[in-house]
Amino acid sequence: MAPTGPTLIGSVRRALALLELVAEHHELTAKRLSRMTGVPLATTYHLLRTLVHDGHLRHERGTFRLGPAAPRLAGPGHGHGTRLPEWLRVLGEELDAPVSYAVMDGDEVELVIRVDAPGRPAAEEWAEFRATAHAHALGQCLLAQLDPEARRAYLARRPVRRLTPRTVPDEEALMRRLAGIRRGAPVVEREEYMLGTVCGAVPITVGGVHSAVGFSLPVDEEDRLEETALRLRKRLERALTAHAFTVLT
Repeated sequence: MAPTGPTLIGSVRRALALLELVAEHHELTAKRLSRMTGVPLATTYHLLRTLVHDGHLRHERGTFRLGPAAPRLAGPGHGHGTRLPEWLRVLGEELDAPVSYAVMDGDEVELVIRVDAPGRPAAEEWAEFRATAHAHALGQCLLAQLDPEARRAYLARRPVRRLTPRTVPDEEALMRRLAGIRRGAPVVEREEYMLGTVCGAVPITVGGVHSAVGFSLPVDEEDRLEETALRLRKRLERALTAHAFTVLT
């Protein structure tokens, strides 16, 4: 996977910007948030309604304040508004693995950011991330969150192709696999995207946006793949009431 900057994509970036401003100023109106972020007022209202619905904000007497699922990405004691790259860095140290965050941005699978762990660089993106969602854990995790019709539409544009001898062989095999993934369960793949690398991912949502956090390991550490995926899921579950990330269960 190729490194990207810390800029978030689309709705995720705008939603987090709103959360950070509310955390900093304690309470703000929708109009002021729109002016401060440069996001059109109609879009600001839409994002705010979603964040209120998910419990990240409260709407009281015309202003917005942090809700019970306050946007503290790094957990208790780290304060409000911690940025995603720092939270992923801490997570990577805990898992002893490089971690990545991806979203379903409209009808595309997008890699938002990748953060290396100390002494553990992530696997290089040797085949385009968008076009190979069928092969890597992050992509499979995102596709599993879609309904079957949306999956078919995606695969019509981004057809399954063999990247390694272990890649899922065709669309029907992939559809069967995705249908068998329990909602909210970790997804793992073994050398399907790149020989010598195994990966895992866990689904999350921010303001209703389909997203996922994933990690990679060298194949000689495959024996800890499942355990690391479960640790990642538990780590996200512990964050439910404190973070802007809500694990899908």
